[in-house]
Amino acid sequence: MTDDEVLNEFRAAGALLEGHFKLSSGRHSGHYLQCARVLMNAARAERLAAALVERMPQDLVSAIGAVVSPAMGGIIFGHEIGRALGKDAMFVERPTGTFELRRGFALAPGQKVLMVEDVVTTGLSSREAIAAIESAGGSVIGMASLIDRSAGQAVFDMPYFALLKMDFPTFPADDLPPDLAEIPLSKPGSRNA
Repeated sequence: MTDDEVLNEFRAAGALLEGHFKLSSGRHSGHYLQCARVLMNAARAERLAAALVERMPQDLVSAIGAVVSPAMGGIIFGHEIGRALGKDAMFVERPTGTFELRRGFALAPGQKVLMVEDVVTTGLSSREAIAAIESAGGSVIGMASLIDRSAGQAVFDMPYFALLKMDFPTFPADDLPPDLAEIPLSKPGSRNA
């Protein structure tokens, strides 16, 4: 799947938004890729996950024992990656502010895990999810996301694969370009930043 084909999936779902958005990272942007909306169609989510798995090296794919995603945004895409890999998919959540496995999910000591996100902007929540997986006994051997919008700033100590890299500029709240500052703010994500 080419970058244009991925973007066409977002366009077809009405999930490529323009305006003034506050991202989960707290930064502001004139563009927003609404991953939940593009993934609401199960056939589309399956296509996108299969396309990402096809880009991953076979030695990594064959080593993966489970898929774990952070709630809320990563759950659907993580599940579809699990389906494409033929592996169980679990998620970590923040009931008290720190990611942890719950709901009877468990990893065997040293179990090799692919951590899957919907979108990566700064990589902070990804690193927190990786720490939780490792605290639960898993060994994170790779990371994947539907979208990497970090502009190369999110770096991990493991192989990282994204289906689409988008370099939409982001800005701190106190340093917005005048044209962006004039547009009413919207917060379409799942977390308050």
